[in-house]
Amino acid sequence: MTTAIVVFAKAPVAGLAKTRLVPALGEVGAAALAERMLRHALAQAIAADIGPVELCTTPDAPHPVLCALAAASGADLAAQGLGDLGARMERALARQLRRWPRVLLIGTDAPALAARQLRQAASALDDHDAVFVPTLDGGYVLVGQRRPGDLRYLSGMTWSHPHVMDETRRRLADAGLRWAELSPVVDIDEPADLASLPSEWRAGWASSAP
Repeated sequence: MTTAIVVFAKAPVAGLAKTRLVPALGEVGAAALAERMLRHALAQAIAADIGPVELCTTPDAPHPVLCALAAASGADLAAQGLGDLGARMERALARQLRRWPRVLLIGTDAPALAARQLRQAASALDDHDAVFVPTLDGGYVLVGQRRPGDLRYLSGMTWSHPHVMDETRRRLADAGLRWAELSPVVDIDEPADLASLPSEWRAGWASSAP
């Protein structure tokens, strides 16, 4: 069954992207790593080969890198629009669920999230309403939903704290939804997380450090 994938991304602009990594990498280095992770996430979404791929970006104005990546990969390019993270995610998922029976939405901060896990997540929607890939810091890097789906668990959420996934579980249970969780992964947010980058990446970011 076709499963659309939405890659949720921020333009890799120095001073805007991965700002918590600036103390380790500098603004230019942090933006360069953000671009590399974005390229990786988009490549994995294409390699999963389970359905159409959309690159959904913020800020709304197209960035040349984003336009070039979308064109080169054949992905659609869309804007996240206004609102907090939950509102933007809910809007993107709802838009795709009007067209496709299932959709996965992924971030770009977890290099360990590969095509294999995307296919596993799509398969989990055969008998679950939703699917998640949690992160070791208490959030999640993938959310998937099948149609028809109740997306209200995204509304009014407080983000960027260690209990996002716990709160999401509570909301899902309250809504009577059945969900699956795949093995958790590390997302690259803080300087200490850089040690979890693939070994072939680390020389590159080390050379970017101020």
